[in-house]
Amino acid sequence: MNLLETIDTPVGSYAPDFELPGIDGQVHHLRRYLEKFRVVAVISLCNHCPYVEWYIDRLKNIQAEFAPKGFTLIGMNGSDGNHGTKPSFENMKAFAQRHDLNFPYLWDSTQDVTRSFGATKTPMAFLIDSNGIVRYKGTIDDHPQDPLSAGEDYLRTAIASLFLGEEIDIPQTEATGTTLIWRN
Repeated sequence: MNLLETIDTPVGSYAPDFELPGIDGQVHHLRRYLEKFRVVAVISLCNHCPYVEWYIDRLKNIQAEFAPKGFTLIGMNGSDGNHGTKPSFENMKAFAQRHDLNFPYLWDSTQDVTRSFGATKTPMAFLIDSNGIVRYKGTIDDHPQDPLSAGEDYLRTAIASLFLGEEIDIPQTEATGTTLIWRN
């Protein structure tokens, strides 16, 4: 197993800024999103994770629900692109098209941004306020395989709390998903 140093940005600290290419052919800057949106969620994703498949519709629903209030979700693929072909940029485009993503999908080919955030699994959420402070990190909810289950919707609850100006009751949870593939 390859152990790599991560910064593991804690809740309450500034999110690492980034400039990453998106599948739309544009370069995306976290700083610009923070200027435009009140709340931003960066979600570590990849094209081949069964957990991402289970969560992708929920993520699209969260985007659709909160976008009118000044929210955006950003998908970030930081899996090793040299490990097979599934995490490739072309496959990211096909994944986004197949799932009709309603949010940007970015490629962290160096894994530097992924490591800076402290992402360890896909999917893993990092909720950031307009000041650039991480306010929540962890799992999306506690029922990955059953979207209709009545459980804890951690990310959705955290987003709603930020929009209401309230403290987030559970600011951090253990990420649930597939371990990220790191470069050797």
